[in-house]
Amino acid sequence: MMTILRFNWPLYLAAALVLLASTTGSFMTLSVALKLACGAAAACSTYFIFISLGVSHLIYDRSDLYRWRWMERAFQGMTPQHIVFCHAGFDEASQILKDKLPPADWRVLDHFDPHHMSEPSILRARRLFPPTPETVASPYDRWPVESGSMDAVIALLAIHEFRSEAERTAWFGEARRCLKSGGRIILAEHVRDFANFAAFGPGFFHFHTRTNWRRCWEEAGLQASDEFRITPWVRVFIIIPPC
Repeated sequence: MMTILRFNWPLYLAAALVLLASTTGSFMTLSVALKLACGAAAACSTYFIFISLGVSHLIYDRSDLYRWRWMERAFQGMTPQHIVFCHAGFDEASQILKDKLPPADWRVLDHFDPHHMSEPSILRARRLFPPTPETVASPYDRWPVESGSMDAVIALLAIHEFRSEAERTAWFGEARRCLKSGGRIILAEHVRDFANFAAFGPGFFHFHTRTNWRRCWEEAGLQASDEFRITPWVRVFIIIPPC
């Protein structure tokens, strides 16, 4: 949760200032309409601060997301020997997963593009957590990985940063190209659904719908073999080439 706060502190500072100003306004001599507006602003800012941070705490600090037991289901039936881990500028998981999973050959690809990923939160994340030394900078649609060489492609809460459907489809196309027969993509993402709207308000528009994700991987010639939730807010998709 503290990491989320560090990356997005201007939003929370703005919400805190709105809360302070609207609470102060509620006690001033104002018209009924203005007092109602102040009350509504205070309620919205309070909801944003405490609900979004509370849900972030549940997801990132209390759930199984970073305890990794769900990886047993994701890798059910296989012991991967060659793994690609993809991120979009912020990698807090690849080294931990290397230690958790059986020994394997890992490729860590950083798809960060400063010309397209200019959101301040991403830039702050990158400054605070620079790529590991073995990370390879890679376009999302041209990976420096041999065709048919990988058992698994892992992407955790990262690929939604490609804002266009064409970009996400191209990413899935590269993942498919790199997979061996019997390989799989493990994709964990928030999706644009009611649970994420209730938790993050308009911020849920930063995520993509389940239908949109499915359309992207199907256009790349892939299909889902499994889907499950880690908390109500994060879904895991296991995606494979057709048999």
